[in-house]
Amino acid sequence: MGQNSSQVSSMSSPVHVIVVGAGCRGEIYGQFAFIHPKRMKVVAVADPRKFARTKMQQQHKIEDKNVSGDWKNIVEREKFADAVLICTPDRIHKDPAVAFAKKGYHILLEKPMATTAEDCRAIVEACTQAGVMLSVGHVLRYDPLIHKIKELIDAGVVGDVIHIQHFEPVGFYHFAHSFVRGSWRNEAESSFALLAKSCHDIDLIHHWAGARRCVKVTSFGSVSHFRKESKPTGAGDRCVDCSVEGTCPYSACKIYMDRVKRGHTGWPVSVICPNSLPDIESVTEALRSGPYGRCVYECDNDVCSNQVVNMEFEGGLTAAFSMVAFTEDICQRKTTIYGSKGEMSYDSKEICVFDFLTQRTTKHTASSEALKHYGMGGHGGADYHLMNAFISAVANNDPSMIRSGPEETLISHLLVFEAERSRVEGRVVYCGDSAGQ
Repeated sequence: MGQNSSQVSSMSSPVHVIVVGAGCRGEIYGQFAFIHPKRMKVVAVADPRKFARTKMQQQHKIEDKNVSGDWKNIVEREKFADAVLICTPDRIHKDPAVAFAKKGYHILLEKPMATTAEDCRAIVEACTQAGVMLSVGHVLRYDPLIHKIKELIDAGVVGDVIHIQHFEPVGFYHFAHSFVRGSWRNEAESSFALLAKSCHDIDLIHHWAGARRCVKVTSFGSVSHFRKESKPTGAGDRCVDCSVEGTCPYSACKIYMDRVKRGHTGWPVSVICPNSLPDIESVTEALRSGPYGRCVYECDNDVCSNQVVNMEFEGGLTAAFSMVAFTEDICQRKTTIYGSKGEMSYDSKEICVFDFLTQRTTKHTASSEALKHYGMGGHGGADYHLMNAFISAVANNDPSMIRSGPEETLISHLLVFEAERSRVEGRVVYCGDSAGQ
């Protein structure tokens, strides 16, 4: 595997990391140790689920004394690693982040930072006071093509940026899996959809706006379609016992069982069997008794399925963001940036720049290392690039390698909270006013 010469580890031994939360994201980030065993070693894991922590222990050959059902048992000990990867559910980010920062561990924290503005501030303050690095898992910042957008803006290829349009298609079955039946369906248990799913996107818009501060924001959105009143006549409460299942695009049998029958046991199937490897038997049981077998019209979901956010930045720059559940594409974001000298469009595969002066179009692509065999091909290879940057930053004691550091990430998170406040309160929110933050 190649690596940038600027990011070669200067430490003679691997960076030792602790994984707190051995679920999907924790497991993916941990894969970096298999690709670069001389650069990173997973030395401890904490997860309340025995299956998840035992699986990670076996994968990384972790000593029994460094395996725990509770991260508090690990943080209470003398510091024995360099960094911690915090991949717990959204609502339990703050306590481990603050505790490990105080112990002197550098932190990679899965996004969102936390589910309240106060907790986000507390994490940043703890890391700053302890003098440790904080990298937030805004993986899209590390996507080579999205990074190219920022480079082109900074190079002035479209002149002054006047307007940004950004669209996130969540994907019809992805939304049903994660935000109707799954862990992010209910705001009280996780967080609102704009934070859980789209803090990536607000962060990118803020990033592309450069030094200009957002001055006001509006947002609208609601729960569409996935409601009891939309339930088809004759539908059952579970897909396995439903007479109209065959005509429902959101059928759990289609989303999970059909995939297992084709030999596909990765996401999203892997999520629904948290205590075993997915197979026909375990998936059938999960659909009969677990949350992922429920009718999408009979769930306790309350997070927006479609939302728009409009922003005005200093200097008159405007931005419009849309998130929609009901799409064929799964998270294949699309962006158009309108400038005084040209127009730039991005479709998740390439960037096209139209120059107003020459009236010519230039296309840009970016190569990403072929990492799918290692389980780090997610987000266009950005999962790998995020870990590469974080481990390099720790190894070289150089926080400049982190593209999603504490201060800028805090500002973009606060913008997400203010956008949601606009939606809930039905008004224009002037950013930074005393009423909300």
